[in-house]
Amino acid sequence: MKTVRFFLAVSALALVAAGASCAGRQQQTAVIPLVGQPQPVILDTDIGDDIDDAFALAFALRSPELQILGITTAYGDTELRAKLVDRYLAAVGRSDIPVAAGVSTAHDNVFTQAAYARQAPGRKHADAVTFLLDQIRAHPGQITLIAIGPLFNIRAAIKRDPATFHQLKRVVLMGGSVYRGYDGANGEHHPPDPEWNILRDPAGAKALLASGVPVFVMPLDSTQIHLETPEREKIFSHGSPLTDQLTLLYHQWMAGNDWHTTAPTLFDPVAVAYAIRPDLCPAKPMHLEVDDKGFTRPVGGTPNAQVCLQSDEKGFLKPFLDRIAGETAR
Repeated sequence: MKTVRFFLAVSALALVAAGASCAGRQQQTAVIPLVGQPQPVILDTDIGDDIDDAFALAFALRSPELQILGITTAYGDTELRAKLVDRYLAAVGRSDIPVAAGVSTAHDNVFTQAAYARQAPGRKHADAVTFLLDQIRAHPGQITLIAIGPLFNIRAAIKRDPATFHQLKRVVLMGGSVYRGYDGANGEHHPPDPEWNILRDPAGAKALLASGVPVFVMPLDSTQIHLETPEREKIFSHGSPLTDQLTLLYHQWMAGNDWHTTAPTLFDPVAVAYAIRPDLCPAKPMHLEVDDKGFTRPVGGTPNAQVCLQSDEKGFLKPFLDRIAGETAR
């Protein structure tokens, strides 16, 4: 199962690394966003199963460095996931952000937050792959795609129009397991595992790494940070529309299955954090190879990704909490 994922970070308008040695595209120059010019992003998410997607979306919404062009839903019942996002955005006053439903797929996991999603008004959502490609055409070379779910939408976009997909500025991906697998119950480190997002669609990961777009990977090695009780209660007691949604979704996640602990592992916010503060998760060039069993292995060859193997966990947590549950909440 998709266990859980973490985290966070950020300060005001910090530099964003777009550089990478990637297959099909040579080194990029680091980009420093100008004041008043937030970077355009699209968030591709399988929100609704694990809880870390909801925290990642909250973090993105509270980050003025990001201009969210849209949110696309991935894996399983993508229309129901889109309804969840509709309700979430309406509750926090951000219904202006477009929501598109991605490629619907078979799934055997528990949609823990389905009850929340079903209370949103029904509507037909735009096709996520069409939306993504249209946005790239409208903003060539500018968009960061933050991918925190299985890569079905990305694979479909590459297949439909590889030339347009290649005009993405970069993809920041939560996925993979290079040297460290899912931690044990007592926090012990395990050998590499097939990580959830990659395991659901290995072909999507292979297509992305071969696309020539700069790819920045946040694997299990750097994303297993737990949101413990004091930090959770700071969020849940804050009482803003945003933290109220997180409270509801967290408790549905807790009640929805029995395979997790009470402390979420905030895997996905790492990817959001990297888009804003790459210094908190330094990346190194690597050539990753994905096999059909969902393993991501470092091999020799020209680098096709920049990979963060160790993050500044303490450096992420405080800004994450300050943004979501701080006194300066918008």
